[in-house]
Amino acid sequence: MTATKQRARPELVELLDRAPLPSLLREFLAFGIKEAQSCVFAGSFFLLLFISTQFSVPGLARYDLILIGAILIQAALVVTGLESRDELKMIMVFHLIGFVLEFYKTQPSIGSWSYPEPGLTKIVTVPLYSGFMYSAIGSYMSQAWSRLDLRLESYPRRWVTIALCVAIYANFFTNAFLYDVRYWLIAAVVLTYARTRIYFTPLHRTFWMPAWVSFGLIAGFVWVAENISTFFGAWQYPDQALGWTVVDLSKLVSWSLLVILSFVLIAELKHLKAERSTQQVP
Repeated sequence: MTATKQRARPELVELLDRAPLPSLLREFLAFGIKEAQSCVFAGSFFLLLFISTQFSVPGLARYDLILIGAILIQAALVVTGLESRDELKMIMVFHLIGFVLEFYKTQPSIGSWSYPEPGLTKIVTVPLYSGFMYSAIGSYMSQAWSRLDLRLESYPRRWVTIALCVAIYANFFTNAFLYDVRYWLIAAVVLTYARTRIYFTPLHRTFWMPAWVSFGLIAGFVWVAENISTFFGAWQYPDQALGWTVVDLSKLVSWSLLVILSFVLIAELKHLKAERSTQQVP
């Protein structure tokens, strides 16, 4: 499976390419730059969360303000070309999947976390902006895929990855009343992707890492982002009701599974897009 065509090299990376630095250092800096560029939506969303705790708009609830801000950020990315329309469609899939999960997890009978503040755009227990937090993960992955010219080697069979994806998503719903199989799913992921390598090209040289290592690294960054989000009141876990505390490390397993789910979805969507492009060639 190959990646889509790499984006045009940004001006900052072009300047770096001409800098009198060791080639390995230039590759490392280019990787950092492209990772930061891939986080443009996530970074903007975190800034929005911070701003919403410092300023208020009379007559507008904070959750509603965050939703309006998130929509404006998303629109600006598309208008400026930082995200394509195809990426927007992909991100909206993440938004829908995330919102359904949020709606279920915030029901009083489940109570995994909550959104205690009021809001006009809050549907029963969950505000509409919550789906954008999942979109941030999808946006990052899609952008990084293109910017770093990702290529997958020894990718598992599609039916296996799709079945694993369905099992992961289903367990998020069933673990409240059936046996939680998240650790078995992690073991299945490691076995399924044991031979899979992810190749990426920051500047000129191509590097690789095992797929499962990539999943763990992204999950770690998402866990850090989760701590930032809960600190700024994006949502609240039961043990944070009396004051903010660091999110339990056990959440890393949940985020790892969510990252894998996101990765599989993006891989399949890009695969389908590549198939359609091939069919359209005369």
